Amino acid sequence: MNAKELLKTFETRIKTDTLAADETGIFHFQLSGEGGGDFTVELKDKKVKVKDGLSGTPTCEIKAKADDYIALETGKLSPQWAFMMGKVKVSSLSELMKFATHFTKLK
Repeated sequence: MNAKELLKTFETRIKTDTLAADETGIFHFQLSGEGGGDFTVELKDKKVKVKDGLSGTPTCEIKAKADDYIALETGKLSPQWAFMMGKVKVSSLSELMKFATHFTKLK
């Protein structure tokens, strides 16, 4: 699975019943390297949309190599290690942590 396919799973992995009716967020993922690209994940009206490209004003920006992001999502890279080593850069850790509480981890 490449990074784009992985991000697309957010549309089904987000537990929309845990989202507040007025909860919104725009997350820009900038994933470099093979299988990467720029993506926008938007939370709005208890729905999640993943789009190619960057759109809107982000509440959080996530930058990483596509391979590192995949390793992080699949449990092969520890989140703490990824942040400490600069493999993943996040503009708002609090926004990312809030976002992360709404989705189911990959198995």
